Amino acid sequence: MTVKVRDLLERKGDPLQLETLTGDIGLDREMPTAEVSSPGLVLAGYTKRFASTRIHVLGQTEITYLASLDPDARRRSLETFFTFDLPCVVVTKGQEAPAELIELGRAKGVAVIRTKLRRVKPFLDEAFAPTSTLHGSLADVFGAGLLFIGRSGIGKSECVLDLVERGHRLVADDIVQISRRGNDLLIGRGHELARHHMEIRGVGLIDIQALFGVRAVRQQKRIEVVVQLEDWDATREYDRTGLDRATTDILGVAVPLVSVPLNPGKNLTVICEVVAMSHLLRYGGVDSAQQFNERLVKRMAERRELQAYLEEDYE
Repeated sequence: MTVKVRDLLERKGDPLQLETLTGDIGLDREMPTAEVSSPGLVLAGYTKRFASTRIHVLGQTEITYLASLDPDARRRSLETFFTFDLPCVVVTKGQEAPAELIELGRAKGVAVIRTKLRRVKPFLDEAFAPTSTLHGSLADVFGAGLLFIGRSGIGKSECVLDLVERGHRLVADDIVQISRRGNDLLIGRGHELARHHMEIRGVGLIDIQALFGVRAVRQQKRIEVVVQLEDWDATREYDRTGLDRATTDILGVAVPLVSVPLNPGKNLTVICEVVAMSHLLRYGGVDSAQQFNERLVKRMAERRELQAYLEEDYE
């Protein structure tokens, strides 16, 4: 995913407390990666293995080193630095940037940005994170993030509403914005405008936080299980043991998938609570279905051994 310097300023300017020291210069440069580097060795004259495509951060060590040089040496050091095609330069801790840094940045068309923070990497990871939007509902059930999907009108919102009434927490309803962090971490949250509101057919829009209190909502949650609600199909064979684990792909991450067929009289809320608890048990190393299967296989093996013994006993 390619992000421009301007995008970073517009989307993360306030949280990162960013200010540009070179005006509009360099704001349309692309930042091809969220990786950051400290160019200390380049400033000292060693340019081999320099990753110029990264965002280069001048911390207190780099700024102090530049301040220790005489003006001519400082300019030579920064001229060597700016011979590379840099995405942008970030000065941290609100430090005063050398005049030569700003001058050369303008001359080379590279934005020089200052932040009052010490670290910018977590915010860059979020800015570069792959994202997607799904139609569904996300709830925190016993600490496990359950993402409910299914056709429109099947009862996703009603199921989550019942879970909230039982003490669980709503994260998002109808529109779930998902971002991937690292290799396999999926974070879901609601849309900024519709966050913690829910549409119940026949009732209308309701504010979950206003009705149930602040403890009934969460701002974001890791997605750990996808619960697919579907109409009952008598001709379909459903998993009855839990040994055949299905998964679904979200942003390149395989997420456990549980399909729950709906028919009259089924206590869907309790089933969803059991789905969450079963996931937490497996996460802790306890797989009930697998343990039952192992006991069954062991008992069958013992019976076969006894049958073979009796068949071979000719006395």
